[in-house]
Amino acid sequence: MSDIEVTSVCEEGYTVENEIDGEWSLVVDALAENGPTAQQVLVADYASCYVPALRVAADQHGYDDLGRIEVDVSADLDEDDDVESVGFAIRTEAALGDDVQDVVELGEEICHVHAALRDEVHADISLEDDAF
Repeated sequence: MSDIEVTSVCEEGYTVENEIDGEWSLVVDALAENGPTAQQVLVADYASCYVPALRVAADQHGYDDLGRIEVDVSADLDEDDDVESVGFAIRTEAALGDDVQDVVELGEEICHVHAALRDEVHADISLEDDAF
C-alpha cells in the first residue's frame, strides 16, 4: 500500500473530483468553473507546505515561535499554461535578524513540495481502456 492514495474521477468535461486517503475531497477544474485549476492547487500546495517547513527551520535556528505568517504567492504561466515560476513574499510576526536567509534556505530543504518539484519526479502511468 502506498503512503498516499488518491482516487480521481472525471465524469465529463474538465472537472475532476478527488478523494484523498478516503478522508478528504478536492475538486479541481481545468477551466476554473467548479474549483481551482491544477496550477492554482499546485501553487497553493507549495505555499501550504513551505509555511510549516519555515516554522521548523526557524525552530531549528532557536526561534520558538514565528507567530503569524502571511505569504503572498505569485506564479507565472508559460504559453502552454504550465507553471513557469513561483514567488513567495513572506511576512512573519517574529524578527529573525541575521538568520533570515539561513531560515529561508533550510525551509526549502524541509519543504516536501519543494523537493518534489524536480525533473526526475514524474508519474509512472498505465492506462486500461474500455474499462467501464
